[in-house]
Amino acid sequence: MKRMMKGVLGLLCLLSIFPLGAAEIARVTVPDKITLEGDGHRLVLNGAGIRYKFIFKIYVGALYLPEKIPTAEEIIASTGPKRILMRFLYDKVDKRDLEQAWREGFAANHDEQAMLQLEERLSRFSALFSDALKGDEFWLDNIPGVGTRVSVNGEPKGTIPGDDFYPALLRIWIGSEPVTAELKRAMVGQE
Repeated sequence: MKRMMKGVLGLLCLLSIFPLGAAEIARVTVPDKITLEGDGHRLVLNGAGIRYKFIFKIYVGALYLPEKIPTAEEIIASTGPKRILMRFLYDKVDKRDLEQAWREGFAANHDEQAMLQLEERLSRFSALFSDALKGDEFWLDNIPGVGTRVSVNGEPKGTIPGDDFYPALLRIWIGSEPVTAELKRAMVGQE
């Protein structure tokens, strides 16, 4: 009986630390539900994983949607609110490297015509970021009818207009040429 009580107490302690459904990835707690600031949209975790570059852990990436969606194509086509959360694990990612990564991710998933339509907004988007340090958190939110809202460590940095920008941004992680296949599977919820 004592042994069972210890087990139950241990489980209750764990549940108080991590809410039901929360995931821990690389020592980062990823909540199973969030509420978007300002508009109150409640979103659920679709999936989360780690962005590796070579052997280095760069960030935890998580995708939140109004409800779980099982395929990348359906996620990209959906028009509701969304959040991509990036929590940095690497000591420092230079602003220059971030900008290059944004551009490479867009270029890998869009033809020349689409890139021409996105270019000015991609430049504005890239300018919203400075160096990313270990522990920094980026929130990239799709606000229907408004655009792509960017926050760094909870501080709003700006909004990129247009309903076409967020689907283009999502393709970096879950498009036909994702940053990594493993992170795509994780964010789509297939791992």
